[in-house]
Formats: sequence, structure tokens, C-alpha cells
Amino acid sequence: MTPAAPFGPLEFQLVLLRRMADFQPGPAEDARRELGVSLADQREANRRWQRMLRSPRGRGALSRYRSVLGEPEQVVRRRIGDLECDALHWRLPLWPDLRFEVLAAPDSGAVWNEWLVRAPGAPAPELRTADDLRPWSCTVDEVAAAFPPARPMEGSAPTRWRLAFTLASGEERVAEFTWGLFQRMVPDS
Repeated sequence: MTPAAPFGPLEFQLVLLRRMADFQPGPAEDARRELGVSLADQREANRRWQRMLRSPRGRGALSRYRSVLGEPEQVVRRRIGDLECDALHWRLPLWPDLRFEVLAAPDSGAVWNEWLVRAPGAPAPELRTADDLRPWSCTVDEVAAAFPPARPMEGSAPTRWRLAFTLASGEERVAEFTWGLFQRMVPDS
């Protein structure tokens, strides 16, 4: 991988793995090897992504995703509360049962959210106890649906989310997600 090479889906997956490695270094390393990419190449992909994000002449977020990932596999108009948005979905080879979803304002294209979600028709994991929450096994919305009422919380970085929820036993827990994918239970939660 060279800096002159186009930045595409492979490089984007490396960016996602870079943040996931903060919590799950083993699986992230295994996934990087599965992609056949060196650690130096992953660092270069992350450096290029950060440069795209911070460029004063850079594209808007939605245009950036389209240029990196191509045309979305699916675009669906969605209503969230009183707001309508477009949900754009892209397939990523590392996570065949998931889609990278970008929620964008229908008129301006402003990006409201970007994360991994379950692919339409893909089976979701059965979540009944805290032990069912295994790294990379479920998404934010799946945990929220399995343990209502769930309360979203701010994460420790822009691509991280936390979700507070109560188990059937009454025990309160907090799950941490990166790019929408479950990483771990927050220690001492």
C-alpha cells in the first residue's frame, strides 16, 4: 500500500480496526492479518484517513464515504422521532453479516451517525445475559433492543458509544462500542 494508491474499502476497514484494537487487540490483529496487510500499512491508512478528516479543502463526510466505499449497497429513507434521514449501507468484507451505515440529512447530506449495523436478513445473536455479550458479536441497537430500557451515553472518543442497560436480574451494566460494534463491558459497571 502506497500513499499514492486510492483509499478504498480495504483501507477503511483498517481504520475501523485501528480503533477497535484499543479494546480488542487480539481480534483486531487477527483481522488485519486476514486482510493480508502489515501494521505499517494499517498505520499509513489511518494517517491518510485522519488527513482526509482534517483537510481544510476536504469533502463533506457523506462525499468522503462515497469516494472511499463507492456507491452504497442500499439507501433507505428512515424516520427517527420527528426527523427523516437517509440510511446508506455499505458491505465490508471483514463483517459479512453487518453493514456500515451512515445516517445523513436528506437535503444537506450532513452526516448524523456512522457505524456498523446488522445486515438485512442476517441473524442477530440471542442476547439474554451479560455472558451473551461477546466482543464483536452484536451492535448498539441489538443490545438496546435486548435489554430495554437502554440509555445511550457519550463514549470516550468520537467513534465510541456507551449504552447503559439493566439485565433481567436487575443488575445495571454499561457496554462499550466502537464504530457501533460491541467491544466490552465497562470495568466496574
